[in-house]
Amino acid sequence: MLRGSASPVSGLCNLVSSVFHWRPGAWLLSLLVAAALGGVLVEGYLSTRVQVYVHDGRQRLTWRTHQSSVAAVLREMSVELGPEDIVSPGLTSPVQDGDVIRVLRARQVTVTADGRVRHLQTHATSVGSLLREVDLQLNAQDWLTLNGEKANLDTPLDDQGETLRSVSSRGQGGLLSLAASAPMELTIHRAVPIRVDDDGELRLIHTIRQNVGLALLAEGITLHLGDEISPALDTSVLPGMDIVIRRSQPVKILSDRKQIRTRTQASTVGEVLAHEGVSLVGLDYTLPPEDASLPDGEPIRVVRAQRAFAVEQASIPYETVWLPDSELDLDHQQLEQEGQDGVHRWRYGLLYENGQEMVRNLEDEWVAREPTNKAIAYGTKITVRALETPAGTFEYWRRVQMLATSYTAATCGKARDDPLYGITRLGWDMRHGIVAVDPGVVSLRSEVYVPGYGKGVAGDTGGAIRGRHIDLGYDEDNLVHWYSWVDVYVLTPIPPPEQIHYVLPNWPRR
Repeated sequence: MLRGSASPVSGLCNLVSSVFHWRPGAWLLSLLVAAALGGVLVEGYLSTRVQVYVHDGRQRLTWRTHQSSVAAVLREMSVELGPEDIVSPGLTSPVQDGDVIRVLRARQVTVTADGRVRHLQTHATSVGSLLREVDLQLNAQDWLTLNGEKANLDTPLDDQGETLRSVSSRGQGGLLSLAASAPMELTIHRAVPIRVDDDGELRLIHTIRQNVGLALLAEGITLHLGDEISPALDTSVLPGMDIVIRRSQPVKILSDRKQIRTRTQASTVGEVLAHEGVSLVGLDYTLPPEDASLPDGEPIRVVRAQRAFAVEQASIPYETVWLPDSELDLDHQQLEQEGQDGVHRWRYGLLYENGQEMVRNLEDEWVAREPTNKAIAYGTKITVRALETPAGTFEYWRRVQMLATSYTAATCGKARDDPLYGITRLGWDMRHGIVAVDPGVVSLRSEVYVPGYGKGVAGDTGGAIRGRHIDLGYDEDNLVHWYSWVDVYVLTPIPPPEQIHYVLPNWPRR
């Protein structure tokens, strides 16, 4: 290390001591004189220093010195220089007030390329200039990394080291140092050519990746489940390697109310179903058929089919049979036999597909039980009886309970200018004593007696007179309103048997 010259103050002290040492008791005076002279000399010494500036290209430091050369100034500042460091002006150059001393540290770079490692001290400012310095060529597909980060030829090197800095707060008396830059590592990753056969599409690519999978991923080649790659994805990449990709086909399967999405190398419907574990049992089938090629964009539908049988039945209504009984009084009935419905059955052959009935064929039908008719005996025995009334005694052969209403010519629904106004079914003029009946209950022209109304003759009908309903006729000036159930007596003579309705309805028919 460079050394500075002896201090002028120490020389002055030695001189004063030699002058005054022989005088007894003069040590105090000697000390005072030395101090005064020392102060004058120190002030003079400091005032004769020159001011220089030292910087590394990024920051500048000010330094005051009595040294006469650049090398002496840097030694005074405790700056250690490496063999590749550059100092400007040179170390032997004299120092004058206001001079700028530039210190440019060489950068430590380890370059790894083509299986060789080089340790360099360089003043290159970029990756490109460093490669030119060591005569390394970069191909278009090659990659560069600087300290593990991706770089390019323009990536700068000058931000990697530390700057000249002060390590003390003592000002001029402090030591200054210029630390060496942090080592850098530059690596060239050489891209190797490989050929890719992507389902018949040939591509030549260059890659720096270590295995097949990473090389395809870096190239943006997407692989799908079911694709076949040869060699395997974890195979190391070698120059000139051939990679073959056989693409799988996307397939959608609809089966058992589920949807299966997959990719396959299979060529037929049956093969992809077997690969996915979808079995066909019995009458099951697929659309398209098992031996068909895989559909393009359409799903494969699995149809679950099964046969079944169904038996249906319906009732056969029984009939009611009326049996005349001459021993039974008229208008009396007697149940002879209870009726029972029969049973008619049909058997169908069914075909279900995916739970829905698709086919129904009638295979058989039969009567499982014949109906049993209901038998009712009705009386045909007629007995003539006498009826005592205020108008005298009448003979009657039938008594029927009927709903009695009343009407006149004006209430029968015809206009007065209608040619049939006031004319009954039998062509008679409407008057009191004519009653309207249902001929199926009371034969026309039969005479009847109605308590509270008197004697009448069945000479009219009406659209509303159905069943056990009798409409009592009145003149227009003496109408009495009826709406009640009454006993109607059908008077003798007894009509011929073929004109007698032995079985009457129970109520007025609507």
